[in-house]
Amino acid sequence: MISVVIPIYNEESLLGELVKRTITALQHTGQDFELLFVDDGSTDNSMDLLLQLHTIDKRIKIMSLSRNFGHQAAYTAGIDYAQGEYLVLMDGDLQDPPELIPQMFTLLNSGSFDIVNGYRKANTSRFTRNIYTRIFHQLFKRLSAMEDIEHIGNFSMLNKAATHALRTLTEKSRYLPGLRHFIGFRKTSISYQREKRGSGCSMSTRQLFTLACDAIFSFSKLPLKFCLIMGIIGIITSFLAGIYILLSKTLALSPLGWSSTLTSIFFLGSIQLIFLGILGEYVFRIYRESQNRPIYFVREFHTDQKKIKRHELA
Repeated sequence: MISVVIPIYNEESLLGELVKRTITALQHTGQDFELLFVDDGSTDNSMDLLLQLHTIDKRIKIMSLSRNFGHQAAYTAGIDYAQGEYLVLMDGDLQDPPELIPQMFTLLNSGSFDIVNGYRKANTSRFTRNIYTRIFHQLFKRLSAMEDIEHIGNFSMLNKAATHALRTLTEKSRYLPGLRHFIGFRKTSISYQREKRGSGCSMSTRQLFTLACDAIFSFSKLPLKFCLIMGIIGIITSFLAGIYILLSKTLALSPLGWSSTLTSIFFLGSIQLIFLGILGEYVFRIYRESQNRPIYFVREFHTDQKKIKRHELA
């Protein structure tokens, strides 16, 4: 069976087409399937529409989270409860075409690969978002040493072994493309042109920034190395400045003015604040991991048999 996990947040206007196109694509695989929609605290009528679709087709399952926990947390909830031998991760905005699922399944079913990633040939989103995405990917490539992750998002298909490995990763700060890279296994990709978002809610700049921080701080130790390198540079610079001041006094050269001194103080103070921010980010992440809180709570789960309340979930 193929499980398709689709996080939903205010996608009311797209759900009808999304379900129709996804079911049509899955029927071409010749496999049994389930569509597992994870409602991440939608404020529109997405949940009501999903319940109507669930009544018509019991292969549509709905997991409603207790509040908005975020995109990656919603994916994690779906991954934890998916029952299929094959797992598809796909956003609910129809920018990733469901029609690629049969090709992904063919590659996995051949036994040559364990993970098939969707590779975005171009980004058709708005210009400012494009800039943010490019900056993030360039930083992530250089900081994490994951060279093949650029242009790869959440859209992917995993076999049973890769899905099991992904479930064993329990960190709270999650970036699924990075986690899929981390677990290894045999990978391939399918190139496609990402479609423009028709409607619904895109991730805000703040959410994109948070996701970028999760990716960089979770998969790289270079921010800490940056502190060390800048500290060494500061020591060398101070040593050279000390020699210059000593020579200035010895040779009776013009002394440095207050402006240059204040500039140096403000510069060093800013660098120290940056270092404190980096260290604070790591300390906060360690603290959050030590709390061991769940990253999501399920309010109710509508399966093919019945509606399960939160307290009835194992």
